[in-house]
Amino acid sequence: MKWRRLNGDKIEDSVIDAVEAAIIRETKLGHKLKVCIGSDSQVKGTDVDFATVIVFLREKKGGFMFISTCTEKNNMSLKERMIKEVSKSVEVAYSVCDLLDRYKVELEVHADINTDPHFQSNTALKEAMGYILGMGFVFKAKPDAFASSSCADKIC
Repeated sequence: MKWRRLNGDKIEDSVIDAVEAAIIRETKLGHKLKVCIGSDSQVKGTDVDFATVIVFLREKKGGFMFISTCTEKNNMSLKERMIKEVSKSVEVAYSVCDLLDRYKVELEVHADINTDPHFQSNTALKEAMGYILGMGFVFKAKPDAFASSSCADKIC
């Protein structure tokens, strides 16, 4: 995955090195951090655009994020697409979780899935929740899943 900052600057290092550098920098500035990872997707014709974000929250001091995007052919159902979003988030969370543990940074994985059964995305809620919790991560769904439903959504 290729990563960039919100301003468009490419992250040349590995995402793990960039996350560690951000943690070290923010800790030296006295900020307590929490990391939230989420993904979203948008169907555009025969393609699906995916965005995954790593959101760094500074306690009472705002935040910033790293962004990765990709496009795939749309040959999947809505439920498959929702699980694919979760899979992308879990993959990133898994790659950085040891680092976050080392620096004692809290981690949440956010799913852009509605908890209200009247919404179509709800069909993937049980699977997504089981996947994320089964990997040992804290799970958040709408309306609490801002990393996916607000941050990643704005990138797609």
